[in-house]
Amino acid sequence: MKKIQAGYRALPLSKFQNKPTPAAAPAIVWPKIDKKSADADPFRYLNFALTFCPPTGPASVEIPMRERFAKIGIEAGKPFVVSALTPEQKQELEAGLKSGLAKIKQAVANLGREENGWRLATSGFGDRQAYAGNFALRAAAAMAGIYGNDAAEALYPMLVAASDGGKPDCSANKYTLTFPAGQLPPANAFWSVTMYDAKTQLLVANPINRYLINSPMLPHLKTNPDGSLTIRIQQESPGAAEESNWLPAPAGPIYVVMRLYWPKEAALDGSWKPPAVQPTK
Repeated sequence: MKKIQAGYRALPLSKFQNKPTPAAAPAIVWPKIDKKSADADPFRYLNFALTFCPPTGPASVEIPMRERFAKIGIEAGKPFVVSALTPEQKQELEAGLKSGLAKIKQAVANLGREENGWRLATSGFGDRQAYAGNFALRAAAAMAGIYGNDAAEALYPMLVAASDGGKPDCSANKYTLTFPAGQLPPANAFWSVTMYDAKTQLLVANPINRYLINSPMLPHLKTNPDGSLTIRIQQESPGAAEESNWLPAPAGPIYVVMRLYWPKEAALDGSWKPPAVQPTK
């Protein structure tokens, strides 16, 4: 793999094609972007973002929707003047924002199906044809995992509950995830189990600099006498004898994502199910 990577090189397209370098693209005047500003004036940012999404080609189906948006000032590259709105209009826009966000979050919660405390979405990620005009589903996919692959490319089981029904939290709990012998995640390429802090959805700093356990690590993991594999999910090290199988966690709610790249049919048709995460003492 390292030999293959060492052979990669990046070239401008013009040089690769042995053609003159084209003129530089116009400079983009980026607005100040931060959460506070976006929350205060979301439609200004939307108008800016729409300049990069022209309704041409397959996206031309959005033209009627864009025309409706334009009636309330949502139009690519145009200023959105909040001060020009009446108090009633501002109130309606705010209500619409809250309602829309609630519907998107509900759609996220309903993505896929739940198996043993894991949420599996074998649909919901794909191209325009796959969404078939379902913009609530499209928005839910963006919120849950923007740029996610469709299930044939990768499957992402997300942990939502431990076997006791509780939300996984390592502030005072420890957990185990055990794959029975011969029942590792069925992937043609590779699989992984990655730990995130549920509050930030960021990786978790830890003393052994380990952020996931995956199939390339199998030669270094310890299996149980019956051939099963147990991953130990907890904040503190389980001790030298078990540290090879330790997935370090934050001192609080955890967000664990399993990834199966190029999943086998057993993962797609539901005949394989991810095992439940078990609380331990």
